[in-house]
Amino acid sequence: MTAPAPARPSAPATPTAVAAPAPAMPAGPRAGRVVRYYPTDLLLAMEEADRPGSGLDELLDAHRLAALRPLFGAGEEFADGLDELLGGLAQYPWQPLTDTNDVDELRPVGTVVLDDDRSGTTLRGLLLAWATGNHVTVRTADPGFWRALTALLHRPGLPLPTARAVPRDTPAAAHGTPLCVPDLLPLAARAEAEASYDAPARTPARHAAPAGDPARHDAPAGDAAPYGSPGWDPALYATPGSAGPEPLVTRFPAGRGLPAQDAFTAGVLRSDCRAAWTAALSRRTRLHGTTLAAARAAEDPRRTGRLDARLRHTASRARRSPYYRDLPPVRTLDDLPGLPVLGKAALAAHSLPAGRGFASGARPTGEVLRSGSTTGTPRYIVYARTDWDNMVREAVPLFYAMGLEPGDRLVNTLFGGDLYGGLTTTVTEFSRMPLECCTTAQAATPESLLMLARSFGANAVIGVPTMIVPLLREAYRQDPLLRIEKVLYLGTAMGRADRTWLREHLGTRIVSSVLAANDGAQLGYQCAALDGMLHHVNDDYNYLEVVDDHGRPLPDGTAGELLTTTFQKGEGPLIRYRIGDRGRFVHHDCPCGISGRTLEYHGRSDGVVRLMGAALLHAELFDAVSGFGVSELQAEITSQDGRDTLTVRTESPGPLRPEELRAHLADRFPLLAGSRIYEDGAAPAGPADFRVECHAPGALARNPASGKIRPVVDRRVEA
Repeated sequence: MTAPAPARPSAPATPTAVAAPAPAMPAGPRAGRVVRYYPTDLLLAMEEADRPGSGLDELLDAHRLAALRPLFGAGEEFADGLDELLGGLAQYPWQPLTDTNDVDELRPVGTVVLDDDRSGTTLRGLLLAWATGNHVTVRTADPGFWRALTALLHRPGLPLPTARAVPRDTPAAAHGTPLCVPDLLPLAARAEAEASYDAPARTPARHAAPAGDPARHDAPAGDAAPYGSPGWDPALYATPGSAGPEPLVTRFPAGRGLPAQDAFTAGVLRSDCRAAWTAALSRRTRLHGTTLAAARAAEDPRRTGRLDARLRHTASRARRSPYYRDLPPVRTLDDLPGLPVLGKAALAAHSLPAGRGFASGARPTGEVLRSGSTTGTPRYIVYARTDWDNMVREAVPLFYAMGLEPGDRLVNTLFGGDLYGGLTTTVTEFSRMPLECCTTAQAATPESLLMLARSFGANAVIGVPTMIVPLLREAYRQDPLLRIEKVLYLGTAMGRADRTWLREHLGTRIVSSVLAANDGAQLGYQCAALDGMLHHVNDDYNYLEVVDDHGRPLPDGTAGELLTTTFQKGEGPLIRYRIGDRGRFVHHDCPCGISGRTLEYHGRSDGVVRLMGAALLHAELFDAVSGFGVSELQAEITSQDGRDTLTVRTESPGPLRPEELRAHLADRFPLLAGSRIYEDGAAPAGPADFRVECHAPGALARNPASGKIRPVVDRRVEA
């Protein structure tokens, strides 16, 4: 929340008027040198100016413009408005289109020229022009004020466009494109006529009243009463006799007057974002055949500063919460490894219901989700309204990349209920896409799948492999003519044997995985060309790092723990959060056209079998038995009388011989080769027992909230 401004001195000195230099920005690869400015940096600059001691109050008082002060404290309202104007602050400068999977690209017009007839109107134009990346020339009779103000906004060193002040009679054409910002008129209805909203222009003389004239604010009884808010100065926002665009009018009911100045002014910039005049600040280009991922991949984000801007904005929002109040300053991604790692214990202790350390104090909007708690205690996660919107904006292009197309008929079998987010999030996302979604949740049966395929022409299914693979196998047994073109899955890995079966028996053309967590939504995804453990990443949404046990970054190609920083989650943001997964980054040139850093996902960090001082990954065990047709695998470790027992349990559609599977694993992993099982109860020769159990599909326990199977159960830890 914005801190209250300090008491203003009685005779402030005017700050030195200095020119604001343009911060140097790196060049991008497209169309020569691309200098990119991000609206989030303007929001941060306004936030700094709004802090006590910034010098803003002294500057405004010295120029008798204190009524402009609330505009600088309107950050949250302005951010919401820019989110609407730009189709997503976090997606800027692109707008993903949900019906076509193309994007629109927004670019500034260059330099705009503002005539300083009214300071409030000029400031509105300056802020909106900067937010859209434009340089600004102000033709003014008071160049000292505008130079000092823009220098103050540039002072934090954030990348902002330039602004220059020139004499009022300077030809506009020599300095850019003239920008007409409409007047702002808050009007109250006449007390004696509730419907008298038709005479807002009857008091032009009052518009031109000199500064300090009470006529500015106090209309005679029975008049049109255009201004009634104490402190509201119409001369800062309305130009008498202007030939410019129609004014922006806000009307208030009769007899209630206008709200307080701060309350009204805080919403001014958001209203501007919804007004037609702001369209003149950007050039829009439709990039047919270009996806959001492709547009982002076409430029080096480190050269354009895109991810740096994402990180700065994330850190600023995080500092609004008690947990992150003292977060060290960050400027670029190079500063990220210096920040502390967030563990699950700290997240749980400071999140609801245990605590409020991650609460930002923002308006209570959005959704509350909970983790599936497959391997631990449930956590509750709050998404603000904009967080939820961002999740949808990023998910729709992701599902297109995974293989969904307009006209598909999708069966959504993901789990829902008890605040678990798998179903809730996807229902919201699929509702925006041009496809027909049949939502069954976990109530899906083989019979319902067959009905939807026959009657509705369902050609795609999404769900957790532990549920949908047995369902599809049984549905196929009942009707061998069943065909499912696309299978999308998440939550757990799908075995190679199951993927092969889908292709050979159901004619499945696309089998794609998405990595996701309720804590921060999607982490990685497979396009239709990827398989196995490789996943594309979306650094603009969840920025991933691979680190060692101490949180130090590891070079590409080296496996380690995954950390995520949520660039698009303002409520309860996660910075360097240890999500509990492992993997490594590899370079991959993908046939889909997205090349570069690709995540090789190794599974859960707690999916590690630790035995006799060594470790095996659940993913390694699963991969080793894929040739046997195993669909699911669980490893359980118990201890009795100082001896450990490893029990590997499998599910498979066909019968397996446990002794054959055990021999294969013992031959593959030397750690298991020395372990012996004695049926007669004699002491084993090795330091641990190794057992294998083979079960039919559905035999292993599923988590009731998520449908997942716990990959590794270590009873030694639980004892």
